[in-house]
Amino acid sequence: MTIAIIAHDGKKAEMVQFLNTHKQILIKKNVDLISTGTTGQKAIKAGFTVNALKSGPLGGDAQIAALVAEDKVDMVLFFRDPLAKHPHEPDIFMLMRLCDVYDVPLATNPATASLLLKGSEI
Repeated sequence: MTIAIIAHDGKKAEMVQFLNTHKQILIKKNVDLISTGTTGQKAIKAGFTVNALKSGPLGGDAQIAALVAEDKVDMVLFFRDPLAKHPHEPDIFMLMRLCDVYDVPLATNPATASLLLKGSEI
């Protein structure tokens, strides 16, 4: 299973905490993590193996969207900061739209992400 992880700046620590909390599920499911650049670097520093692509504003969201369209991503965990402005908003909407088009589960907060991960164990 390949899971894409993305977190806006104000949510990166929350993403790392989420990964640590769910580490056993990730190991049990033999999950491959891919991410946007900075989120991936934070996860790598926390001890996770991650294929970090470009930073979101530099095209990382678009790279992950392309992988969704190529059926190479099984789930997207995107911890968005709804209270901040993001210069790459069109890429974010494209990624979310492609998740809908290709029926790829998408979580935008830890509560939903936890349900998706636990549900994928069934």
